[in-house]
Order: sequence, then structure tokens, then C-alpha cells
Amino acid sequence: MYRACIFDLDGTLANTLYSIAHFSNQALKQCGYPIIPEEDYRRIVGDGADMQIRRMLTAVSGGRAFTEREAEVLKGVYSSLYESDPTYLIREYPGMRETLAELKTAGNATAILSNKPDAWTKAIISSLFPRGTFGLCFGQQPGIPRKPSPEGALRIAGKFGLPPKEILYIGDTNTDMKTGSNAGMDTAGALWGFRDRRELEENGAVYLLKTPIEILPVMNCKR
Repeated sequence: MYRACIFDLDGTLANTLYSIAHFSNQALKQCGYPIIPEEDYRRIVGDGADMQIRRMLTAVSGGRAFTEREAEVLKGVYSSLYESDPTYLIREYPGMRETLAELKTAGNATAILSNKPDAWTKAIISSLFPRGTFGLCFGQQPGIPRKPSPEGALRIAGKFGLPPKEILYIGDTNTDMKTGSNAGMDTAGALWGFRDRRELEENGAVYLLKTPIEILPVMNCKR
């Protein structure tokens, strides 16, 4: 049924939670705000840096409305810190490398679509996986709307020369499930990621997977 996979990055291909929390809390401290518990970032990340910064400010403002200038300054500090070492504290999920190798052996095309800036996305992927693991790797780029817009996913489908129905979209948040659905792709919810089963079910996940290896039978590979 499927001939290609599109993967989200944060919480799907790699555990980036503690990296994001580290640089986010450094930025908050530098700007004079209290820090946020690491695990709370599971609900804060997932929709791009602009939304992340707004959620961070909401969490630390104590009910006070923040200004656009405050958001702009905090985002600038965060971006500078993260850009200095985008691979810090990042780890691939157990079984992901083996799963990707078997997908490639079976002839399936693979791609990445992330709301993380494109340069950071590529730096992380090149540090974790062998060159050539993915056919395409797209982070946030000017002129391409962020997920859950289907534009990035459909751009990948076009480059692969495949109809959306032959592509499985894999992610760990409601944003990912909406992205795949908006693009006309079936979706698989990664239960090993940042969010829970309920969120994935409520946003239309066609499959719910407990481990990366479970992608293989969905794609009609072995296992």
C-alpha cells in the first residue's frame, strides 16, 4: 500500500526534548524569567519556534500578558543558543536506525519534514544517521508554511513522484496527524514520542505504534 514514509523529527526520529529544554531554560534565565521543568516541554514544543516561545512566556508570566517585543527578544536569545550546538543532548530512539535501514533495503523512500529550522534539522540528522539514509530532509524554510499545512508534505510527494495515498506520515503530535491528514496521507502515531495515545487517536492516527520497528509491517517489510 505504501511506497514511502515521511518522518517528523522531534519526538519521532530523535529524542530532542532535553536539548530543547536546556537551551530554552538558558534563554529564559538570560532574559530574567524562571525556568520550566524539563518534562513540561513535551506540551510546549511541536509547532515551530514562534509558538514554542509564546507557550514558554505563557508558562512563566504568571498570568501577565507578554508583549511582542518580549517574544522577539526571547526567541532571538533561544535561537542563538540553539544554533551554537543543535545536536547537544540529542539521541536517536532505540531501533530507529535499524528500522530505517530495513525500509531502505526494501526499496521504500524516506523523508523528513520538521517545523525546526532547516539548518538545525539537517545538522541533527547528519549527526545521528549515515549519509543517504533519507532521500529528502526538509526543515522550516522561508515560503513554506509550517505544519499542519500540507504544503511541505505534498512537496515531498511531488519530488518522490508518488500520490499522497502511497505515503505514510509518521509523527508524535496532533500537528503531525493533522499534517498527514491534510495532505491526504495515512498517519502513524509514534507512542514513543512527546505526546500520548489519546492526543494521537483524537487527531485521526490510522496506526498507533509502540516502537519504531512496528513501522516495518505497516510498510509490508519484514518483522
